[in-house]
Amino acid sequence: MPNTLQISTELLTRAVETVVPRDLAEKKLASGKPVRIYLGIDPTGSKLHVGHSVPLRKLKAFQEAGHEVIFLIGSFTAMIGDPSGRDQQRSPLTMEQVEENFKTYKKQAGKILDFDKIKVVYNHEWLGKLTFNDIVKIASNFTVQQMLDREMFKRRMEEEHPIALHEFLYPLMQGFDSVMLDVDCELGGNDQLFNILCGRTLQAAYHKREKFVLTTRLIEGTDGRKMSKTYDNCIYLEDEANDMYGKVMRVQDSLILTYMECCTDIPMAEIAEIKKSMENGANPMDFKKRLAKEITALYHGIAAAEEAGKQFSKVFSDGGVPDDMPTVKAPKGSALVDLIVRNKLASSKSEAKRLIQQGAVKLNETVITDIEAKAEKGILKVGKRKFAKIVL
Repeated sequence: MPNTLQISTELLTRAVETVVPRDLAEKKLASGKPVRIYLGIDPTGSKLHVGHSVPLRKLKAFQEAGHEVIFLIGSFTAMIGDPSGRDQQRSPLTMEQVEENFKTYKKQAGKILDFDKIKVVYNHEWLGKLTFNDIVKIASNFTVQQMLDREMFKRRMEEEHPIALHEFLYPLMQGFDSVMLDVDCELGGNDQLFNILCGRTLQAAYHKREKFVLTTRLIEGTDGRKMSKTYDNCIYLEDEANDMYGKVMRVQDSLILTYMECCTDIPMAEIAEIKKSMENGANPMDFKKRLAKEITALYHGIAAAEEAGKQFSKVFSDGGVPDDMPTVKAPKGSALVDLIVRNKLASSKSEAKRLIQQGAVKLNETVITDIEAKAEKGILKVGKRKFAKIVL
């Protein structure tokens, strides 16, 4: 069993990018008193991927170590839109959209966090009550130069893209959350570092407790680029077991250790041994299978993960087809594109057409290149992992 010192060390190191200031963090954790820590999210989207899981898992680690954890819903800030990492202004949301998105977010985040054991707060409860005088007072703690020094604002100015004034207010609003919660630590992805440091500044200005800042690593997608729906390189928390396993197997070898550290519960000592083995010439494929099993088991259970591993080997190693592929009925003369979309083998008609044009669709082992092709009896393969048995 890990001791208290080891747990505290891992809280500040595993999957962590930045701790500011580290000596304060070490002092607070060494005191033996529970620290008050929060993670804030703006429910601006509906699908979470394993990149989102990294700060969620870190919050869970603090909770399991006996600390006081708070999960903040950016019910007000989501309506403004966080500019962090954005080359264009983010579209603001209505309160109704925020509430609807959070229902989906909570369901997915619930695969990691037990919301019955975590305090949940909403920042519209205080940000929505600020007067103009309050906002001026908050803003007086920062300079325009600080805002313009942010990389995405520099890039926008160089490319002559607009920067709205309310985007300067976003990090101030997030910073004021720290004041209201009076926390020892704020946790977030490393793209949130500027915003989180604003909270540290404001807590000092409002004579609250001194907080330390902890940011988690941003992990790349399966192809090594930024994890993004645009690049089709995300591993989503709601992916089916076979899909999840298969996607992890697409992860570049250079990312295996990063994913193990950030997305699994494999002990760090064991990860260090795996690193040595790979440096000494061990086959990365063996460790990637371990990684795929670990991640899939976290969200689907060990039995489903083991079965997904068997199906992957059958399809990709043995050249077979999965045992559990669905049987779909195709009306006479129906378009193959429509059948693909209707059975969720592609997310949209445009994606189905794109896959066909790229040669990623096979019917009875024949590559389909005509987007007007009709459905025929046989085995349909879409992409690398999706299969269906067509009956007429």
